[in-house]
Amino acid sequence: MPDPLILIVDDDLRMRQLIRDTLASEGINAVLCSDGAEAAEMVLRQTTDLIITDLMMPQIDGMELLNLALQANPDCLVVVITGYGSIESAVQAIKNGAYDYLQKPFEPDQLLLVVQRALVRLRLQDENRQLRQQVAGCQADELLGASKQMTTLKALITRIAPFDTTVLIQGETGTGKELAARMIHRLSQRRDQRFLPINCGALPETLLESELFGHARGAFTGADKDKKGLLESADHGTLFLDEINTTSPAFQVKLLRVLQEGSFIRVGDHEPRSVDLRVIAASNTTLEKEVQTGRFRSDLFYRLNVVTITLPPLRERNGDIGLLAHYFLTRYARQYGVQLSSISPEALQSLRNYHWPGNVRELENIIERAVIMADGNELQPQYLPRFSVSDTPLSSSSDQELLPMAEVERRHIIRVLKATAGHRGKASKLLGISLASLWRKVKQYGL
Repeated sequence: MPDPLILIVDDDLRMRQLIRDTLASEGINAVLCSDGAEAAEMVLRQTTDLIITDLMMPQIDGMELLNLALQANPDCLVVVITGYGSIESAVQAIKNGAYDYLQKPFEPDQLLLVVQRALVRLRLQDENRQLRQQVAGCQADELLGASKQMTTLKALITRIAPFDTTVLIQGETGTGKELAARMIHRLSQRRDQRFLPINCGALPETLLESELFGHARGAFTGADKDKKGLLESADHGTLFLDEINTTSPAFQVKLLRVLQEGSFIRVGDHEPRSVDLRVIAASNTTLEKEVQTGRFRSDLFYRLNVVTITLPPLRERNGDIGLLAHYFLTRYARQYGVQLSSISPEALQSLRNYHWPGNVRELENIIERAVIMADGNELQPQYLPRFSVSDTPLSSSSDQELLPMAEVERRHIIRVLKATAGHRGKASKLLGISLASLWRKVKQYGL
């Protein structure tokens, strides 16, 4: 995002300059305003991103400026400063929408910490807006992702799709193998013909053969007439065989004939039938390893392995999580008639902290559930399952105690609150943060 517009508002010249110089030491530029009236004029004239304002000022005080700023730009972040012993007014400002507060006298490091957190939130808010714009033009069956891995993958699909060759798609469960197959079909010369997906792992071998090849009358008990198989129904189209690794050697022999000769025989029949199909197969395991263990025929593997596409797991393309989450949010909010329109920066960060063993499918399920459970128009972290923000084991058993920073913070806050019997004043002192910051974190983590 471009450099944010930051206002420092205080009727005390020395305080304004002190705040400005502290921020400048970290390369953060700000505009000085001598009172609330001057700041209000600027807020109405141009989009302001962050305001650091004293609460007690003549004409327009900090509370009025807060309300005015949020009316002009709901995404504006306001940090209020109070020089009075009580924090009641600052807490009220937080309830009215202020981002955080500082109590005089404060240390430069305290100011920088609050401002740097605010800048991170502004960046996430800007990313949210961009993601919503990207999602607006997405198709229902599109392979989503703007990461380097997905950009390379989609370029490869675009290149091979027009050539009528067999394709093998490999990737973990939930990575979107069928979407990749549909994209190949949509960009191929067979786009106007049928796309037929079959999950080989969901059907017993005998039923899979009967459904795919069809059967002759009397082939088995209950077969009282000839039945056309799915291969014939999809003639001239694209056949997508998902979980091809689960098929038996006997079925693999029959499939090999379809690929090599373009013909098949119905169950219980003897007459070969011709079919013109493009075959795309998918596996959630590495087929080459299945060949080495003897569970998959090598001749069929080599016939399928003309062009191989490998879909990356979601954990390897973390940058796509925001785009996918916004897409599913928009989709299910529309489907269920819910007014949710955005994901809070904290919730988005929580989603990015998770390891996603179930990949895109798991993310979709979590967002669908959150859409059903959430109130308001912004998805907050408390509507996400606890496991989605914390301690999923990593690849190595020795790494199981390495947790995302957000989860470390959440657990530490819980321990401190328990140690102080829930007294937030004592807890905030032990944590070294303001009471308002603790109040916001308790809300953020759903404690």
